[in-house]
Amino acid sequence: MSSERQAAEEPGGPAPTPRGAAFLLTQLGTHAADRFAVRVAELGLTPPDIGLLRTIATRPGRSQRALAADLGVVPSRVVALIDRLDGKGLVERRRSTEDRRNHELYLSAEGGRVLGEVRGIAAAHEDDILSALDDGQRAELTELLGLVAAQQGLAPGIHPGYRNLPGGQGS
Repeated sequence: MSSERQAAEEPGGPAPTPRGAAFLLTQLGTHAADRFAVRVAELGLTPPDIGLLRTIATRPGRSQRALAADLGVVPSRVVALIDRLDGKGLVERRRSTEDRRNHELYLSAEGGRVLGEVRGIAAAHEDDILSALDDGQRAELTELLGLVAAQQGLAPGIHPGYRNLPGGQGS
């Protein structure tokens, strides 16, 4: 046994230095999320707000119920999240022409403008976070992370954190 490993295993010995890939992913993910939150706070929005705007923009007209299913949260939670965006004039709820019980979600003109601004913020954020990598390394990292995310069963483009928000699936 190496003296380093033996010292780390002895009570009172130095704690092992976390350096595995999973730790680095968590460390960088938390750091990146915190920095992104600061950037979008200047717009009066939170990362979950941005995710909802982006999700609505990718499939305009989806129902609140379908959005809840996509996010993995209870429908009442989506109502609360959308209420916030609706109050800011960023989304529109329209009665479904096929089922009047459902509301379809669309970005408002202001929501589209804000989402365009967010895209610029997100690009600058990514450039800042990945500034140590060249273009080829960035592409390779993105590809590798995509493979890991797919293997873990993560839905493309949907942040699993929505389930942990108050009122999410577990609440």
